[in-house]
Amino acid sequence: MEGRNPKILVVGGSGYTQSSAVAPALPFAVDLSSGEGFDAVSAAFGQPDVIVNCAAISVPRECEVNPEAAMAINLPTSLVNWLLSFGNERSLLIHLSTDQVYEGTKSFYKEEDETNPVNTYGKSKVAAEQFISEKYSNFALLRSSIIYGPQTISPVAKSLPVQWIDSVLARGDEVEFYHDEYRCPVYVKDVVDVILALIKKGISDDNQMKLLLNVGGPDRLSRAQIAETVADVRGYSRLPIKAVSASSVNRGVVSPADISMDISRLIQVLGITPISFKDGVRSTLKEGSS
Repeated sequence: MEGRNPKILVVGGSGYTQSSAVAPALPFAVDLSSGEGFDAVSAAFGQPDVIVNCAAISVPRECEVNPEAAMAINLPTSLVNWLLSFGNERSLLIHLSTDQVYEGTKSFYKEEDETNPVNTYGKSKVAAEQFISEKYSNFALLRSSIIYGPQTISPVAKSLPVQWIDSVLARGDEVEFYHDEYRCPVYVKDVVDVILALIKKGISDDNQMKLLLNVGGPDRLSRAQIAETVADVRGYSRLPIKAVSASSVNRGVVSPADISMDISRLIQVLGITPISFKDGVRSTLKEGSS
């Protein structure tokens, strides 16, 4: 790839993570369930050097209500088959997975731990990881936790976690947060840095990549602790934060209790240490108010 800019294809380019990486882009319309539209990409773009797959139905309850749609989108069959049609596997596929592949019965899961998801979303993501690793030979699978950060230049429709917590606490509304459901929320710019590092590694190294990484922040936090951190950064009272057990609420989907992740492999392989949740909240709210 000496002497030319690498060709990078982002699938699911209207999502939050991609929208946070500001770069000029040529848009294509593709139906991921059928693969319709990939031929147009080939005709205009040729074979990409790197594919970043951000596309997913990522709301667990939506996956539970419509498991067929979840599997059709979250299992990238048409994407992988399209890559295989080039007759080589030199394109690096970076695929965003999830911490919900883990069962949630212990703390700080490692990549080699067994995956035993408790809901359809997690099962669809495990199926995707297995499909990619069995069918394709040049990939990086990123198991991300809750991704948070500032609103994008072109605002995304989804509710952003820190901004939502900030808005309810600013009103002084009493709101329930689970004290027994743990995650390792990760700042969106750290996720983008991980993807950029993998792209650089992929285009500078002729060897094929087979990599699985936990991509979370350094802090294991309950959802109540997440809210308390936002309150502390803003100087709000913690009194409106009502800590309740996750088992007391029926959300229409089973949610794993503790899917905190060990990120030592991420730090070792890429030399990236994600920022603390408190620092990430400060940056998120600072940028949101500027």
